[in-house]
Amino acid sequence: MTTGPGLGDVDWQPHAARLADELAAAGKLTSPEWRAAVAAVPRHHLVPAYYQHTPGGWERIDTASEAGLATVYSNTVLLTAVDDTGSGTVIRSSATQPGLMTRMLESLDLSDGQRVLEIGTGTGYNAALLSHRLGDDRVFSIDVEPDLLALARERLAGLGRRPTLVAGDGAAGLPEYAPFDAVIATCAVPAVPWAWVEQTRVSGVILTDLKIAVGAGSLVRLTRLAAKHAEGRFDPVYAAFMDLRRQAGAVPERMRVRRDHAESRRCTRLDPRIPWNNLVVWFLASFALGPGIAHGYTGEDTARPPTAVWIATADGSWAEVTLSATEDGHTVAEGGPRRLWSILEDTHQQWCDLDEPAWDRFGLSVTPGRQTLWLDHPDSEHTWPVHP
Repeated sequence: MTTGPGLGDVDWQPHAARLADELAAAGKLTSPEWRAAVAAVPRHHLVPAYYQHTPGGWERIDTASEAGLATVYSNTVLLTAVDDTGSGTVIRSSATQPGLMTRMLESLDLSDGQRVLEIGTGTGYNAALLSHRLGDDRVFSIDVEPDLLALARERLAGLGRRPTLVAGDGAAGLPEYAPFDAVIATCAVPAVPWAWVEQTRVSGVILTDLKIAVGAGSLVRLTRLAAKHAEGRFDPVYAAFMDLRRQAGAVPERMRVRRDHAESRRCTRLDPRIPWNNLVVWFLASFALGPGIAHGYTGEDTARPPTAVWIATADGSWAEVTLSATEDGHTVAEGGPRRLWSILEDTHQQWCDLDEPAWDRFGLSVTPGRQTLWLDHPDSEHTWPVHP
């Protein structure tokens, strides 16, 4: 058996090497330095268990088991901290899909001797990869959950790794350790915190998941071009992370959705699945819909497939659209101060008129007081303001 500090009699190295090979074959790992890091870091030690939902509830699975090892060394997202509250289950932390993590790490284009700030320590696996590549003294990580951070610190120490870990509000960064050559955020934000830009050296990189609303956004890679200006493009491949939380244990409030009597009924030719199946359309629509968007599927009988989709916003506006269609199209029922489905129809038409742009045609410019999404180039006539 292959063993290591604090690892016990677990033959993990063949699994880690297989994961590195699989990521490389999938094109998600190209650098020899990062491939060596994936093969050298025992992920099961940092993720000793994960949770899987079953008909009987949440099941805890030990990753040192045969089945657990196969899963923890696969390109899979794992739920690592699940709490039951009075209002339901809250996912407090997850282990990011390794292939997404390696894509992001390679995107930073790091060199020996550079310093990195990670927003969202989680299990500590990403910090371990960074420490293997750069050295413990070059890696800094912050997480809002003190108990999870303490576990990550203990497990990293068991591997002989001691990067700087701090419990706190990730949006504030770590000014006492700045400047950094790169900031990598494994969480979603509605706008890029200026503190991250401020704490990055000029020519340094900020990589984060920009989400205007749930599912509305993706990874954006910014370069700090000047003291008060950062700019960059979105990654071609969609990615999603849990929202950044400003306080430990904070549970996002669920919006109370009211679907009173319909103030209007009509038909639409737009397939109701399109806005959330086409994530670029959904992203663009979120600028007009505003914050506090909720959406889902509904039906009269929960034991049967849904019959309609619905969307609602915090101002009390709502729309419900049937999945089935007649010769005239899908039936739309709407209420509240705005006609939400009209916004989605207009956005879809705008996307078509712009020649159906994919993620990599969009970019973001960030200054201390303003953030702007643009199409193709920063001085484009097609721009959208990003508000925190």
